[in-house]
Amino acid sequence: MDSSSLFDVKGKVVLVTGGAKGIGRMISEGYVTNGAKVYISSRDAKACDAAVAELNEAGSKSGGSAHAIPADFYKESECKRLAEELGKREKKLHVLVNNSGSNWGAPYEQYPDSAWTRVLTLNLQRVFTITQLVTPLLEAAAVEGDPARIINIGSIDGLKVPALETFAYSSSKAGLHHLSRVLAHHLGQRNITSNTLACGPFESKMMAATLKKFKDEIENSIPLHRIGKPEDVAGACLFLSSKAGSYVNGATISLDGGSTIKAKM
Repeated sequence: MDSSSLFDVKGKVVLVTGGAKGIGRMISEGYVTNGAKVYISSRDAKACDAAVAELNEAGSKSGGSAHAIPADFYKESECKRLAEELGKREKKLHVLVNNSGSNWGAPYEQYPDSAWTRVLTLNLQRVFTITQLVTPLLEAAAVEGDPARIINIGSIDGLKVPALETFAYSSSKAGLHHLSRVLAHHLGQRNITSNTLACGPFESKMMAATLKKFKDEIENSIPLHRIGKPEDVAGACLFLSSKAGSYVNGATISLDGGSTIKAKM
């Protein structure tokens, strides 16, 4: 029961959607530097290629590697192409990290109907689409005592009411948290676990404008008085993907420094 084997992901095949930037990039690096074979996918092909080059350099000592399969997840045909391409390259998928997402902020009176379609499609519907498409590969990877894993990147905005007017985003993440639990029931019976990380603030493109304006205020609202670091989210994913997390199924883990439980007068 030593830590080197308990948290080992060496040799596992991982797909990280949105794995080229932000939290997805942090997660991808965590896997690659610990010996996993990671496929990253997003719309931005140039960002995918740049991330793969950096990740392969970072993973040179561990035996980990990174590979890109760019895809536009707004299009169902592109999701199918991703799954088909992955299936040509790999017989098994040990870990699926559903990380790709979008946000939309606008005043209540001006919040457009199109924002709901865009955000719910990527943040919720496509999580199901992609998971459904790669389930045969997940089933092929699952063995007794070491199930295949699905990790859904949610948000604390799906647990609490956000101060910002991001109506579709918070609703989509609340829906994602419950979808993850539903998948945990149905896919758990196929030896595939499904869990969610409800992330607080991390350095990312999505959070850049908010952190630029409100970083001090945000940090002061968190009991640990800091925003998330790359090792925080990478470590949580490594735990959920290894022997250490093999019995965790249907959980929503708050990765937020305690901001959702801070007492207020």
